[in-house]
Amino acid sequence: MSVRTGVYPGTFDPVTLGHMDIIRRGAKLVDRLVVGVATNPSKSPMFSLDERMEIIQREVADLEGEIHVVSFDSLLMDFAEREGATVIVRGLRAVSDFEYEFQMTGMNQQINDGIETVFLMADVSLQPIASRWVKEIAMYGGPITKFVPPRVAIEVAARVNRIGRLGS
Repeated sequence: MSVRTGVYPGTFDPVTLGHMDIIRRGAKLVDRLVVGVATNPSKSPMFSLDERMEIIQREVADLEGEIHVVSFDSLLMDFAEREGATVIVRGLRAVSDFEYEFQMTGMNQQINDGIETVFLMADVSLQPIASRWVKEIAMYGGPITKFVPPRVAIEVAARVNRIGRLGS
């Protein structure tokens, strides 16, 4: 019997409750879910790759299912092939996400049409959450506890204190 492996890719900077919702639900769809933590050169992360990996490993430790956290610095489809994935799990928050994801899925399908992309809608209460907004709110001293896991909120606040708040 073959193991169905899915990959849920992202930068997760920081991991949000929306990400955690997709991880929890995505893990139910496959036998093995690989959370692929990307090094995205077009983004300047608040947390290093190692920090993001450690945070996600901690946050998924108590979730049900076989969940692995792996970093990658390659094309998503190359990473998915290396992991033996047959499914890419993507989260959708809004219509604005759909256009980007639709184009990305089309490109990925041209690279490897043997790997399907599955879209999961984030829980309605979590749909507006985006890592970039969480960081911006935190940088201005706003509350982020409704958007990220409790320990992540503490870590983001500590990082903001270290690098300095905006507007102060």
